[in-house]
Amino acid sequence: MPKTMPKHIVIDARNRRSSTGRYTDRLINNLQNIDKENKYTILVEAGDIWKPRNQNFRTRTANFQQFSFNPVDQVAFAHLLYSLKPDVVHFTMTQQPVFYFGNIITTTHDLTMFKYTRPSRFPKWVHALGMVFYRFLFWWGHKKSKKIIVPSKYVAKELAKYQPFTKDKLAVTYEASDPPIKAKPMAVKGVMKPFILHVGAPFPHKNLDRLISAFDEVKKTQPKLQLVLPGKMKNQFKKDMVRWIDQSPNEADIITPGYMNDAELKWLYTNAELYVLPSLSEGFGLPGLEAMAHGCPVIASDNTCLPEVYGQGALYFNPLETQEIATNIEKVLISKKVKKKLIIAGQAQLKKYSWDKLARETLAIYSSAD
Repeated sequence: MPKTMPKHIVIDARNRRSSTGRYTDRLINNLQNIDKENKYTILVEAGDIWKPRNQNFRTRTANFQQFSFNPVDQVAFAHLLYSLKPDVVHFTMTQQPVFYFGNIITTTHDLTMFKYTRPSRFPKWVHALGMVFYRFLFWWGHKKSKKIIVPSKYVAKELAKYQPFTKDKLAVTYEASDPPIKAKPMAVKGVMKPFILHVGAPFPHKNLDRLISAFDEVKKTQPKLQLVLPGKMKNQFKKDMVRWIDQSPNEADIITPGYMNDAELKWLYTNAELYVLPSLSEGFGLPGLEAMAHGCPVIASDNTCLPEVYGQGALYFNPLETQEIATNIEKVLISKKVKKKLIIAGQAQLKKYSWDKLARETLAIYSSAD
């Protein structure tokens, strides 16, 4: 068979440094390990210092807002893409310029915005108008795409239900946890053992109000227990978190240390009694796999993608039932047998996923997109 001609593949990596950008970062790094033939242009935001290792990869600054409805940005971004003359453009988020009509692959991580978004720092009418535009861009991006990559079968099913025309375009590529953090563990100020852990910003779908209520229940029998909630406190949701903590009779034992460096995060994962993921919506659920990678037992919500991704590696609960969350926390706290079983099962579950596999599956999608 004749050898296929190399393609010019453009990857929109402007979100690489964001909380959702790990997927993009690991994809472009692992693609360099396996593809020496195709030519890649990696679009980065201004100030991103990422540099490729391979000669067939190059970067190009695309100084456009990631969630811009500005028509000037829309036209200018499309013009940039046309000027690059790509064979394939991979948008690693659903948002993309309306006026680009080339060969498109889109990654859609979840449908959370449609279920749990709400007005934050903007008036309600501004939020409502923004959601109208967002829904249009979400639909239009998928309509133009040759393939739509999603991180779980759950998201594929939900998207096919929400937009039936996407059914034959969908491809599932599972994400993966990184190896355990290599940094030497460093204790976090104010955190005392025993403690339970959840990492992440207090977005509405993270269900942290019920986690705090469940913690209050557990404290009745575990008076020395702390709840540790590291992560950036997004301004628009900070008031909610402060209110939930203020209303708790155990507010002194709810620790919010903010952003953690690798050494501190490793200490939390390796010293926590368990990791709790009470989310109402997830597309994949990387934090639980990260906890498993550090030998931390995981209990998680039994809805959306989490049972699919965590398998036997987690103990599940109904995220709407505070008492059920509390009961499962106590099961792990009081039973060494349950704790050990979850740790072993978590380690086994991790082996099902790798960023190398994701990169190879994505490369196959690029090759098939004509």
